[in-house]
This record gives sequence, structure tokens and C-alpha cells, in this order.
Amino acid sequence: MAASASTSLTSSATEEEITLTVKWSGKEYTVRACGDESVAGLKRRLCELTNVLPKRQKLLYPKIGNKLADDSAFLSQLPLKPSLKMTMIGTVEDDIIVNQMDSPEIVDDFELGQDEAVDIEDDEVNKQKLRRRIDQYEIELKNPCRPGKKLLVLDIDYTLFDHRSTAETPLELMRPYLHEFLTAVYAEYDMMIWSATSMKWVELKMGQLGVLDNPNYKITALLDHSAMITVQSDSCGIFECKPLGLIWAKFPEFYSSKNTIMFDDLRRNFMMNLQNGLVIKPFRKAHANRDNDQELVKLTHYLLAIADLDDLSVLDHKMWEFFADELSDAPE
Repeated sequence: MAASASTSLTSSATEEEITLTVKWSGKEYTVRACGDESVAGLKRRLCELTNVLPKRQKLLYPKIGNKLADDSAFLSQLPLKPSLKMTMIGTVEDDIIVNQMDSPEIVDDFELGQDEAVDIEDDEVNKQKLRRRIDQYEIELKNPCRPGKKLLVLDIDYTLFDHRSTAETPLELMRPYLHEFLTAVYAEYDMMIWSATSMKWVELKMGQLGVLDNPNYKITALLDHSAMITVQSDSCGIFECKPLGLIWAKFPEFYSSKNTIMFDDLRRNFMMNLQNGLVIKPFRKAHANRDNDQELVKLTHYLLAIADLDDLSVLDHKMWEFFADELSDAPE
């Protein structure tokens, strides 16, 4: 009985909404978060209000020391009081999104066991976070969803674009065959771009690459970092991921786990929907590798080959490259 009561109290504490007052640049902002959110989640909310990127934020709070410097700390574990004001230090840099060297860098990925990945997807706390994100995040359609089409969700950094190399123009860092790839798969797939960066960066970069106004295909929607949720695993700790359930809940008449596939260079990003994710080889060092990078050509073959299947979630996408090679070698 005592253990049950303790579990109930803990659950109540993590679900409880916390209202905080954050002072930045002479203004005060009211932020509402739940106890089961991390400091990283709080920073994402502040970014939505102030446009200061999370990596640029430093949070100060009376008598709490450096605990807010730990992005993985849960808010329910910190002695936060609504009566006290938090201070944020950070600068909005309008040109930060123009310089590829300043965009977020995430190079650490990991391989969770299948059982642990299933636990993450089925965990009730993570489901609650997803429900809140569904309620809070609005997806603005750039073009209508098309009945009968499957859905392709694409990452940007290292998937479509080498965001760390330097160049005179962004087109020099675009992955080879990008427009040919998008044109070919558009016949069977609606396409959404989902990046772990700000919407301003997503719109600018896709605009510079000519993706948003291409006459041969249309992008259905753009999603940014504020659509992500924070989850936790026993072996790898706390990390952020892109829950496809957000899209399915917004457009249930068009998309589901059966007709959706996501490309990302980080497996961790589709940990809430492991059966729908395909790990793409990262595109780095564009100047040295663009003449021999064939990833999007192979992926075109693969996507078109599976487009007629009724349920994409039953496929083992780890085997995609083998099937793509077989298809590309087959006689016409």
C-alpha cells in the first residue's frame, strides 16, 4: 500500500503543470511546463517565445546553483517556485541561421535494443508528452494532403544538406540528386520536412535550396524542434526524438503507421516509431564526397518499389540498401 501511494505521488508530481516567470532582455515571459519535462524542454519553450536558440540560453534561478545547466534534469526534481523569477541570458542572432557552422551539431547516436525501444514507445509518460505536443503544436500545411498518397518525412542536416562545411552558396552543400529524388518520389508520397532546428532556419535553408518553390514537386509541411519530445532510456539516458504520432493525430484521414516512412541520419530521432524509420548515411564533407554520393538515387529505387505495399511498418528498413542495389542492377 505504501509503495502504491508513493508511486501515485510521484506520478502526480511529474504530471503537475508548473508556471514559471522568466525575465529576459527587460521583459517577463510566463512559461507553463509539466514536471516530467526536462530543462531541454523548457529551453525549447523559451525559444518559441524569444527566438533565442536553446544552445544560446543560460538559465539562472535563486539558490539553485548550476542544476539548470543540466539539460537532462527533470523540472519535477528542481525546487522551482512560481513566486520566484528565473533569468535567462542569451542573444538572438539574426544571421546565425545563415552560417552553417552555427547550426546545431548532434553526432552521437546509439543502438537501443528492440525491447528497450518498444518500452520507450509504450511508456505512459512518453504517451502523455505526445498528447500534450499534439494539443500544443500546430502544423501549417504549405500544400494540401493528397488522398491515397503515402508520407515521407525527411530530416535536413546531414540528410539533405551538409550543414557543417563552408561554402560560398548553400547549393554547394546540397546532397547530390536532391531535386531529382524529390521529383520522383512525389508521384507516390506526400513529403514533410522535420528538422531539430528552429522554423526560421528550416524555412531559410529549404528556400535557399529551392525546395519550397520547385515546379516539379510540392512540400506538404515543415516541422521544427518544438514538435519534438524528450524521452528516457535506461541505457542511454535522456534524449529528444520526433514522434510521428503527432502527424498521424493531426491528419488521421491521410497518414498512419501503415503508410509513413521517415529518413534521418540519427536513429534516435524515430525512437518513438522505430518500425517507420530508415537510417540514411550522413552526407558530410560535401566538397570531397558529392561526386560519389549515390544515397538519394538508391533511396528513390527503394521508395518507388515499396509504394504499392499496404503496410510499410512491417518492413525491415535496415535491409533497404540491399533491395535498392538489387533493383538498380536489374535490367530494364
